[in-house]
Amino acid sequence: MKKKVMWSALVLIIVIIMALPFGFFYVLNNGNPYTNYIADKKVPKYLEGKGYTENDIEESHYVEPKHIINKDFYHGHYMVIFKDEPDVTYYYGITKKGKQVNQFCEKDKLSSAGVTDIVESETKHSEEKCINSLDNRD
Repeated sequence: MKKKVMWSALVLIIVIIMALPFGFFYVLNNGNPYTNYIADKKVPKYLEGKGYTENDIEESHYVEPKHIINKDFYHGHYMVIFKDEPDVTYYYGITKKGKQVNQFCEKDKLSSAGVTDIVESETKHSEEKCINSLDNRD
């Protein structure tokens, strides 16, 4: 009986050790699945509450930024491109405390030369109270 328990424990430890690198690379390539889940649930409801429908949105999905963001927010963003403003990409974040959705002030704007610039100026779908994603970083 003791040998069975010892072998089971050894096999379990080996499986965990082998699974850790796969989990690490999954998170590196796809982002945190928990953050992705929260964003996929909360942001569409938030946009619906603001009066937007699926017909207003050209593209929307979870994205993982390549730089450090505001430490009050989960690292992943939710990007939205509206049909009536296809050259601007809006980003939404979720606070760690309270899991509230906020629009980030920084938006990607595609110029006529095909270059993407980060802008903070007011655009068609800018919210009055936006949060700077590049503030409060350590």
